[in-house]
Amino acid sequence: MDPMYWLGHDGMFGSAVLPGVMLIVFLETGLLCPFLPGDTLLFTSGLLAAQDGAPVEIWTLALGTTAAAVAGGQVGYLIGWRLGPAFFRKEDARIFKKRYLASSHAFFAKHGRKAIVIGHFVGVVRTFMPVVAGASGMRYRVFLAYDVLGAAAWGVGLTVVGFHLGNVAFVSTHLELMVVLIAVLSTLPVAASVVRACLARRASGPASPSPSSDPSSTSPGCPPGTGMRR
Repeated sequence: MDPMYWLGHDGMFGSAVLPGVMLIVFLETGLLCPFLPGDTLLFTSGLLAAQDGAPVEIWTLALGTTAAAVAGGQVGYLIGWRLGPAFFRKEDARIFKKRYLASSHAFFAKHGRKAIVIGHFVGVVRTFMPVVAGASGMRYRVFLAYDVLGAAAWGVGLTVVGFHLGNVAFVSTHLELMVVLIAVLSTLPVAASVVRACLARRASGPASPSPSSDPSSTSPGCPPGTGMRR
């Protein structure tokens, strides 16, 4: 069934497209939800905006997603400034994994202020970079300027690219196939990381038990190796 039947201007969920996209972008960039499909969502929503009976106009979509990303960045900065690395103490935490903070911090240290801009285009980095900036004490005015620039490049760039692709005759004719293909491709990095983690865990195997001392060589009250001989 044509996705526009549900998501078009007169579709059942058409009026929820823009608020839904903005909410997901805000959650990913502001409330530490790295598993949400930000890039895929913007690209697909731009694709839908190019269709007849689109649920939202492209520039309304682009500016709305940019505003949501900027708002999310400010919340992330506040979390980092107030709480620092307190959320990321456990390596095996379900969401606030310490390695997420470490990778974002390394990215920030390597690329400096421009990391705030280009970090919007890198999944997990996009989520945790504002937290790193806040925790590291980056001046808020500097962070705000770079965050607005990065959010605009990301929010406008991906939606507009999707919009222009949606104007291609083949894509417009096979819209359902394109949406499914984009969804599948977006899951590949996640699936690959899960497979790598499983293989690494299987390769490491169970921890070897520590060797126990031979009870025949020790006796109570004697140091190891100096027990009574038979």
